[in-house]
Amino acid sequence: MPEEDLVEVKFRLFDGSDVGPFRCSPASTVSMLKERIVAEWPKDKKIAPKAANDVKLISAGKILENNKTVGQCKTPFGELPSGVITMHAVVQPSVGKSKSEKKIDETPKKNVCACAIL
Repeated sequence: MPEEDLVEVKFRLFDGSDVGPFRCSPASTVSMLKERIVAEWPKDKKIAPKAANDVKLISAGKILENNKTVGQCKTPFGELPSGVITMHAVVQPSVGKSKSEKKIDETPKKNVCACAIL
């Protein structure tokens, strides 16, 4: 595949750090990208995906579907020459516990208002 056909993608994590950038084919699926993210996920993070299904990729405000290709997900902003497409990677673990098993926080919640009127 010619070098100019490859797309450069990086993934922004919940704490603002990045994974990547990686060069991939426009024919690569979102599912393939998720598997790569899980493999490259920094080991020092407290929150980490256990499987590719635990990761949600967001690009241009849209959650990407596993069967879509990178080429289908590109926005017009991705057409910039030598531009890197940044996608947000959000960890949403699979539901493994039932509601009865979850620890219930019994401390009362305080209502805090942080409004500023200028």
